[in-house]
Amino acid sequence: MAELGRALGRAAMGAAGTAAAGVTIAGLGYGLIQAEAKITRRIVGNPFDGAPDDDGVYGAAPGDPVQLLVLGDSTAAGMGADNRYQTIGAILSTGLAAIMGRPVELTNEAVVGAESSDLSAQLSRALARVDRPDVAVILVGANDVTHKIDRAVSVQHLQRTVRYLRTLDIPVVVGTCPDLGTVEPVPFPLNKLLRQWSRELATAQTVAAVEAGARTVSLADLLGPEFAASPKIMFSQDRFHPSPAGYARVASALLPSVAAEVDAWPEGAEADTEPEVGLGEGIGALDDAAERAASSPGTEVGPAEVSGRRAGPRGPWAMLRRRGEHQVTDV
Repeated sequence: MAELGRALGRAAMGAAGTAAAGVTIAGLGYGLIQAEAKITRRIVGNPFDGAPDDDGVYGAAPGDPVQLLVLGDSTAAGMGADNRYQTIGAILSTGLAAIMGRPVELTNEAVVGAESSDLSAQLSRALARVDRPDVAVILVGANDVTHKIDRAVSVQHLQRTVRYLRTLDIPVVVGTCPDLGTVEPVPFPLNKLLRQWSRELATAQTVAAVEAGARTVSLADLLGPEFAASPKIMFSQDRFHPSPAGYARVASALLPSVAAEVDAWPEGAEADTEPEVGLGEGIGALDDAAERAASSPGTEVGPAEVSGRRAGPRGPWAMLRRRGEHQVTDV
């Protein structure tokens, strides 16, 4: 996409600042990084006019629909999907409807090219349309990385949005920034910088969102191995956004956490049972859980209590779960 090309140029300028400070990857300088950005701008195309309109009701069961709200960037909007049923929001809605035996009404206010600073306006538009969402899903961060938005500023916007939703008693699931270093057209060393920046933002997003009362799900390099094996299947024709198959993969990682937030799972299924130590699940310091999650796709981090307290000597407690390691049927 053309915007990505321009953003990569800005990312390269940011890398120049890193190089000027004497912090380069294996001693590689700004000149090489800038050249790689130019190559990537030529490779990554702009074949899409936008994302499909996926607002609507999913599932044929009777009853009042569950209200699902989606906010965020082009991934949340579904850029690269061929039709409205292939977006993350639509797949989550279809999955929730199947689990709950109720229809799900999707309101998607995500915008292609959005940064975290755009979340507040998206939420205002959404709440003007839906009085009482049952759960909100936020996917944002990639443009903050490519535009080199200050990380503290980025997570402040995310945290403010989550806190406002939680004051309305609306559960929130945040899909953290994906690992942009796994996008195949981005060559070394720029991909290494993008990976570092992506994971640093994902870690900060996790801390900020969980402190505000949300659950987070790490997207990390969720599509990395699949892209390497089947790039034409998992990514769309612009070689940057997920394909319908890629969106299904992301949605399958998010669905267990979204369903848990609305108590959708039948007893004994994917509900919030005791953590499995053998999978690395458990309660610990939030900052530790955030760092671990940033490099492990599908990992959920949420608020926790120990002896009735939400914080310990090292700060807030967090529950880390690896729902992707359990048997979850893809939607």
